[in-house]
Amino acid sequence: MTVQAWIALAVGIAAVVEDVARRRISNWIPCAAFAGGLGLQTWLHGWYGLGSALIGTLAGFGVFLLFYLLGGMGGGDVKLMAGFGALLGGWKVLEAALWTAGCGGVFAVLYLGFRWLRARLANAPAENAGAEKGSQDGADSIPYAPAIAVGVWLSLVPKG
Repeated sequence: MTVQAWIALAVGIAAVVEDVARRRISNWIPCAAFAGGLGLQTWLHGWYGLGSALIGTLAGFGVFLLFYLLGGMGGGDVKLMAGFGALLGGWKVLEAALWTAGCGGVFAVLYLGFRWLRARLANAPAENAGAEKGSQDGADSIPYAPAIAVGVWLSLVPKG
């Protein structure tokens, strides 16, 4: 496994654990991805790698910024993708964003199906299934760090 994959694995696990447990991603996690990516890309490819890491950061940030502005994603998710952008570089982070979108859709369907099933087994109305402890007004969020982490990992898998 490459150094890039190890960094992605460590950062991804930290982000997933915190996002699932606390529904937030601490700033140190995307900063670790950014620092690791910036250092690794510069070490491997010199000035070209530094430029690629910075372009990847901007691309990762820009891809999810619109979703954040529309209220569909948290700021930690945007920063996490920006950090992974430094690790992956410009083109690879776009591939990771596509994988992330697909994984996010699958995870959302599984989450909603699980919530529906749990409500049915408890004989609770589906409308109240979201009124869990800690949620606001019965509306809860789906942690997106798992989809981001899996999307990044899938982008690192050799194709062909």
